[in-house]
Amino acid sequence: MGKSFEQYQKRKLISSYFSVVLSIALVLFLLGILGLLVLNAKKMADHFKEQITISVFLNEDAKEVEIDQLQKSLAMADYTKKATFVSKEEAAEKHAEEIGENFIDFLGYNPLKNSIDVNLNADFVSIDQITNIAKEIAEKAYVDEVSYDKPLIGLLNDNVKKLSFWILVACAIFTFIAVLLINSSIRLSIYSKRFIIKTMQMVGATKSFIRRPFIWTNIKLGMLGSFVAMLGIALSLYYLNTNFPDLGLLNDPNMIALLFLSVFVLGLFISLISTYLATQRFLNLRTDELYY
Repeated sequence: MGKSFEQYQKRKLISSYFSVVLSIALVLFLLGILGLLVLNAKKMADHFKEQITISVFLNEDAKEVEIDQLQKSLAMADYTKKATFVSKEEAAEKHAEEIGENFIDFLGYNPLKNSIDVNLNADFVSIDQITNIAKEIAEKAYVDEVSYDKPLIGLLNDNVKKLSFWILVACAIFTFIAVLLINSSIRLSIYSKRFIIKTMQMVGATKSFIRRPFIWTNIKLGMLGSFVAMLGIALSLYYLNTNFPDLGLLNDPNMIALLFLSVFVLGLFISLISTYLATQRFLNLRTDELYY
């Protein structure tokens, strides 16, 4: 009978520890992902901004040397990420694929023009700067037209600002929730031992002596939960980097190390503070209050 009860108590203890580790790991994983978003918010915003294209359409009588010179000058400009020449034949093939039919057979000629597609560096993707760049390029005598999606640029910049703001808000909210959840899990695990705490106190054990094993146990659980969270974050990073290599999430090892260190320290800190406060609460209760 005594052995059976001892096994039951052991299973209960393991279950309690597992729930604490799981709650710490899940909360820290979510915080880590949010931290990853905050640290890479500008990088992701820059990635989308650099997909914006300015199309420089050339006159039919533009000489090859003029086109080469323009492409090279655009490629070397501070505002340029990439400058790609697109012949009217290539443009026609691409357009035919998009609409699903060969419009040249229908028209009898190719109405499209040779062009240079310019992808800008993210810092230059604003309506005012692109307008000035377009005016400067359009002054060339052999340039027919400079085209870009003005509404899309305005919408993109507005959405980037809103997204950055709400990521910071979400990060603050989840940090607060993380503290509450981890604190609640640790308090519940200590609550089951409240009678042991009071018994030790009644036989003369000091508060620091009683607190010490609880703090050390929950710090170890916090470390384990942090390692599980970091493993989840590492797998998420690998998945995102494999599927979205342009984001370059693994290009900054110092940032990744800082993120992992922050998750680890946060897990230890919250576990330490929560355990201290929970044990202090039960140490300060009167014996008759332990039943409520």
